[in-house]
Amino acid sequence: MATKLFDKILIANRGEIACRVIKTCRKLGIRTVAVYSDADDGALHMRMADEAVHIGAAAAAESYLVIEKIVAACKKTGAQAVHPGYGFLSENRKFAAALKDAGIAFIGPNPDAIYAMGDKIESKKLAKQAGVSTVPGYLGAIATTDEAVKIATEIGFPVMIKASAGGGGKGMRIARSADEVAQGFSSATNEAKNSFGDDRVFIEKYIEQPRHIEIQVLGDKHGNVIYLHERECSIQRRHQKVVEEAPSPFLDEKTRKAMGEQAVALSKTVNYDSAGTVEFIVGPDRSFYFLEMNTRLQVEHPVTELITGIDLVEQMIRVAAGEKLSIAQPDVQLNGWAVEVRIYAEDPLRGFLPSTGRLARWRTADESAVIRNDTGVVEGSEISMFYDPMISKLCSFGKDRAEAISTLSAALDETWIAGIGHNVNFLSAVLDHPRFRAGDISTNFIAEEWPAGYGGTVLPEGRQNAMLAVATLIHIRNELRARHLGGKLGLPEWEPDADWVATLNKVQYPLQVSDAEGGCDVKVGKHKLLKVRSAWKPGQPFFRGTVNGQTVVARVSLRPDGVRVVHGGAELDIAVRTPRAAELARLMPEKLPPDMSRFLLCPMPGLVVSIAVAEGEPVKAGQALAVVEAMKMENVLRAERDGTVKKVNAKKGDSLAVDQVILEFA
Repeated sequence: MATKLFDKILIANRGEIACRVIKTCRKLGIRTVAVYSDADDGALHMRMADEAVHIGAAAAAESYLVIEKIVAACKKTGAQAVHPGYGFLSENRKFAAALKDAGIAFIGPNPDAIYAMGDKIESKKLAKQAGVSTVPGYLGAIATTDEAVKIATEIGFPVMIKASAGGGGKGMRIARSADEVAQGFSSATNEAKNSFGDDRVFIEKYIEQPRHIEIQVLGDKHGNVIYLHERECSIQRRHQKVVEEAPSPFLDEKTRKAMGEQAVALSKTVNYDSAGTVEFIVGPDRSFYFLEMNTRLQVEHPVTELITGIDLVEQMIRVAAGEKLSIAQPDVQLNGWAVEVRIYAEDPLRGFLPSTGRLARWRTADESAVIRNDTGVVEGSEISMFYDPMISKLCSFGKDRAEAISTLSAALDETWIAGIGHNVNFLSAVLDHPRFRAGDISTNFIAEEWPAGYGGTVLPEGRQNAMLAVATLIHIRNELRARHLGGKLGLPEWEPDADWVATLNKVQYPLQVSDAEGGCDVKVGKHKLLKVRSAWKPGQPFFRGTVNGQTVVARVSLRPDGVRVVHGGAELDIAVRTPRAAELARLMPEKLPPDMSRFLLCPMPGLVVSIAVAEGEPVKAGQALAVVEAMKMENVLRAERDGTVKKVNAKKGDSLAVDQVILEFA
């Protein structure tokens, strides 16, 4: 006889993960309670839930992180259980214990398991006892710089200095020499103390060209634990995951089984009884070493659900209600391939600085059997400076890796975000990169391929020519529409000149264009003929059609002097003209952007924490001028060259927009 599930669950989180939990609760017939802060009043998760309780001010420390307020909301609404999502209180032992004391079920592991795996030093000791492969290193807290240098030398360079209570890349340094250990130890301890209130660090061997591969585990309260295969999470930027996929293109069945069995052994050691993830670092020879265990639902859990058909949130709820796992290890099948990208409100062209504001446009590919969109926003939603800037986790499914990547690339081409900065073009560039397509990746991939930072995407010549042809069809149909609206009726379907010219990045490309049923045929210079076919009509934001029989999707919009085509991560401003018009356009004076070198501009929307200089004060290149906080991160703005401050336009506490002037120099 099946255990009775809960009647009402409170989700102690916000955004996309709260919405995702609500979807499973609806499927199970369970009522839901959302909690929301001042900044989230009217948010999607609040509207999706059956009830919503206000829990405080915008700052997480005054709302989502206050245990007493969550417990009070449960008592007020009669919620019998709490799902914590990820982040916030999801791995807080005190929170799980407080719920237990209040007679409220915690949909997650028992407090002792959270505690055991929450400390990186202690968790590594437990892993070693459980027979799990661990990275060579020193697992005790290190007190002094001299001790750190001695230990690192004994382990052998390079080494990784890591905060014991760390996460999210904070308190981590790679050192390749004794001098770098001395410097890194000081920085890591300071950062760990400031971020976590715990300055303990440890040192372990750094694995060159590592892959980050994690095993999803699932346990119940009756001693049963299984693993649900692996996720490859090697595409990272500053230790933050960007692209995840399941399974890994690198593992063979023998390594997969060994990693899975070790993950289960560790889980059983701590009596793990929920969904969790055991993370490993994997070397080029498929040697693998325990990294840490996350005692919660992972951000990237959808790719596991897509390849196994198992709803992890449902399993967490059933386990919390006391049910035994209905799935045994042989039941876990690996079917197809799934890839996920994290769409963030950030500007890759500005060093991935966070972007805040209102989502004027938010559209992407429709959800289907091969597309999943986990989001917590809609058009008109506000991306706040107070929380993580995630817009969506866009996922694809395919029969194999190539199909899943192609499906997701096409979905990104169908994505339209306006009103804020976003990383969609960068994600497209990663998915289209030959190294990624070949599976030749490591955690160093982004740093190696964009060492100077992302500066935009340049399409290969063949794909660029296809976009020139697409822009030609769009231009001609817009011209025809304009002529018809102007009253010139009775025109033939369209009247192309024998020769046209497309201009892109000041380079002019001669075109030969001819009419064709359903589109046109375009020859760019001496290249092969491109047959463009589409039902696209003026005013539609997306071009969907074929070029030489290959499906093409692009976002298109009219510009003052042509058409903007966004495809494959590239933004192309293309003007299509007659040869005479192109000749005259070459003679037009170039409009140069204004010289802003005399100003310190705010690089992102944020709050002024401090201004370090005064009017009339001389400054040197590299000197700190101001600190601006955005998305819980402080950004120090420095002088690019020597100068003198002429005017200070901002003060501590001011909220600034992107490119707002902070200082003016003489």
